[in-house]
Amino acid sequence: MFDSDDLEEIRAGREEWHEEEVEPVVERFGERKETFTTDTGGQDVDRLYTPEDVADLDYREDIGYPGEPPYTRGVYSTGYRGRLWTMRQYAGFSTPEDTNERYHYLMDQGQTGLSMAFDLPTQMGYDSDASMAAGEIGKAGVAIDSLDDMETVFDGIPLDEVSTSMTINAPASVLLAMYIAVGDQQGVDREELRGTIQNDILKEYIARNTYIYPPEQSMRIITDIFEFCAAETPKFNTISISGYHIREAGSTAAQELAFTLGDGIEYVETAIEAGLDVDEFAPQLSFFFNGHNNIFEEVAKFRAARRMWHDIIDERFDADDPKSKQLKFHTQTAGSMLTAQQIENNVVRVAYQALAAVMGGTQSLHTNGKDEALALPTEQSVRTALRTQQILAHESGAADTIDPLAGSYYVESLTDEVEEDAYEILEEVDERGGMREAIEQQWVQRQIQDTAFDRQREIEEKERIIVGVNEFEVDEDPEMDVQEVTPEDQQRQVDSLESVREERDDEAVEAKLEALREAARGEENLMPYIIEAVKVYATVGEICNVLRDEFGEYQPGSAV
Repeated sequence: MFDSDDLEEIRAGREEWHEEEVEPVVERFGERKETFTTDTGGQDVDRLYTPEDVADLDYREDIGYPGEPPYTRGVYSTGYRGRLWTMRQYAGFSTPEDTNERYHYLMDQGQTGLSMAFDLPTQMGYDSDASMAAGEIGKAGVAIDSLDDMETVFDGIPLDEVSTSMTINAPASVLLAMYIAVGDQQGVDREELRGTIQNDILKEYIARNTYIYPPEQSMRIITDIFEFCAAETPKFNTISISGYHIREAGSTAAQELAFTLGDGIEYVETAIEAGLDVDEFAPQLSFFFNGHNNIFEEVAKFRAARRMWHDIIDERFDADDPKSKQLKFHTQTAGSMLTAQQIENNVVRVAYQALAAVMGGTQSLHTNGKDEALALPTEQSVRTALRTQQILAHESGAADTIDPLAGSYYVESLTDEVEEDAYEILEEVDERGGMREAIEQQWVQRQIQDTAFDRQREIEEKERIIVGVNEFEVDEDPEMDVQEVTPEDQQRQVDSLESVREERDDEAVEAKLEALREAARGEENLMPYIIEAVKVYATVGEICNVLRDEFGEYQPGSAV
């Protein structure tokens, strides 16, 4: 970008500026802090950035053009000028009827993609009448027990006209099977189904703990999904490799990036070992990142992620298809950064977290409701969150040019630093035998826990200011309408499940479950058997219990 004479002149000018301008001012007035760092302290932030900081960059090799390797500037050549990101609002609560009503409301408000949240019993593979489900039905998302519930959720919603993201992991195969079955009922060609299942079990062992089966068997189910969807639903993303929850657990941006890509490497290696060709399934892999507070660090993280994944798939796995090397990702604004105090401040936080995601080139975005630190979001707060995206898209100018912060000395330097730190972490992961081994050793978890501990200490000691929490506080209690799930709502779901069991063909259910059991004992792909089971209204719990019997359940502290 600059020749050696230019850089020497810039270096001399910088030293002169520092000596004559900065030092006297700092000596007299000081600065706000001794050391400035990015949001989670991952990188030091210099006082000033100049061409010196990007002197080693080669534009074509390191940055390039949008739609061309290494995809630093984006995977599409026209960015948002061709098509805006998909605007999703995470929705799903109480009963399927309530969720269907919310979906229609969101679509009427201009939402362009659906995002499905499931309650904890569904996430853990339990039916609503199971003892483990008591008190949790419909609280963290919608309760789905059988195909009847999925039919209700998508009543009046043509699946060939929407893209649906489902945040489900251990029972992902079952919920995907139900979605495919609804599409079959609607007469939608499976090749036209669009959406994403999260299906990322490794991060469950790291950060969320909603796992069911041991990892080896979980990875078998995941690779079965890869294989099935490559042939049957090629437009459906078979996994959303998720750094979001890793960041929510307390990681730095570089740790989020490294552990997410590390999980991705593990999935690719497992699929290849199972006999799949990387170019058959890699184009359907997607990623899910956190949109955190520091705008510049987040933009750098997203840009580094694309470049790293391109290089990993190209060099480590020797992929030929360019689509295999393109990292496409969904972003959700940071739930852990929402505060119960002065909740109106959350509108501001969400807006600039979303801005970072857009300037970083996300393909899909969810903006949190301001009240999500208290409960499920109300219609009003969801509408405000959706309007935030629409204002960004149509009023801010952020979507009018591609990768608008490219060329910034700071952002390009920070992109390199985040990438370098992430590669250092990945090297240690490799030395420990890969992500599964590093998780088994609890090493990954300890890295995140240590970072989270340091962050909490900084907040308590006011080294890190959280507006409304440890500074600029008020004594007012929040006044909010809170979305609640009542005992009556929960009982309605249990009653609905009982009705399904009374009306279905029990012999057909038993036959399909037994066929699934036999397939699980062998090496056949499980997806066709699961689809056949859900079509006769076998429940999530019944299907997962068959697999529990055959595969066992993972116990914390056992081998991963």
